[in-house]
Amino acid sequence: MEGEPRDDDASSSAGPGAPQGDLGRPSRRLTIDLDRFDQGDIKMDYGYFGFNHGALHDADSITRVVVAAEELGYESIWTGEHVVLVDPHEAPSPVPPETNFVDTIASLAFAAAKTERIKLGSGIILLPQRNPVVLAKELAGVDVLSKGRLLFGVGVGYVPREFETMGIPYEERGARMTEHIEAIRELWTADKPSFDGQFTQFSGIQSNPRPIQDPHPPILVGGMSGPALRRAVAQGDGWYGFFMDVDATAAAIKGLEDAAKSTERREGLDRLTVSVTPPGPVDADTAKRYEDLGVDRLILMRGFADMSASGGDAVDGIVDFLEDQAKLIGG
Repeated sequence: MEGEPRDDDASSSAGPGAPQGDLGRPSRRLTIDLDRFDQGDIKMDYGYFGFNHGALHDADSITRVVVAAEELGYESIWTGEHVVLVDPHEAPSPVPPETNFVDTIASLAFAAAKTERIKLGSGIILLPQRNPVVLAKELAGVDVLSKGRLLFGVGVGYVPREFETMGIPYEERGARMTEHIEAIRELWTADKPSFDGQFTQFSGIQSNPRPIQDPHPPILVGGMSGPALRRAVAQGDGWYGFFMDVDATAAAIKGLEDAAKSTERREGLDRLTVSVTPPGPVDADTAKRYEDLGVDRLILMRGFADMSASGGDAVDGIVDFLEDQAKLIGG
């Protein structure tokens, strides 16, 4: 609900030479091995996607679900994002215009206060629609107040009317995404932050407190297009694929491997992690197929019907889903 799956524009490749703007930081040819089994015995984590929309749009229902996820052993919970929805509904907008979406930052901060251990992921923030200086400040606060639990997922978006409403040229979304990632990284890591990009410039400032996580919260780049995969390789700590079955995931991992052959990766980035949301519930055999592909984190969702559902019965169904899928955890 976030920039998936039509999530990039071909005009904004993050290939060799990217990122740009600040931008003269050293980079290196990617040598990351996407085969997790060369990294030792790494067990796949499980998350839950969608704790801030549909039936989950009030304090009681969100609290019930995020607390249940933590108690059941889920590693992470994730927001979806659409700041506005097109009315009347038209493609490619994914859901009816009356669908509830609680603001991402408010939701992450609220969940942080209601939980103690579970990681808090934006799945994803539509980054080109945001002011990166303000967003860096907001998310740093979430990381500090949650004691270092933020996972920063980003995507470019794919609904032109949403961009029109916000006054952001749709055709600039890829370039803005690439630049905004680096502007935020600069604010999160530099003692004397300075940035000179096409869309954002700053110097002679401070923005404190910085995030707790060192060097910063993991940045997960979402999307299936060629530019999105190259951007994940070039700039991301991880890649996030939404609403993807096993075959689509295999194709995306192959795309990441191909991108790694020709894409400069920012100096200091570690192994690229892979997070995927399947189209719906999974059984143990299907989960094992994702894990065998090299998926690090499976972010589960019940289905699109939850996004326009409401009432206590819908919340009960989500908790039942969490309990059923929790059988996979530790299996």
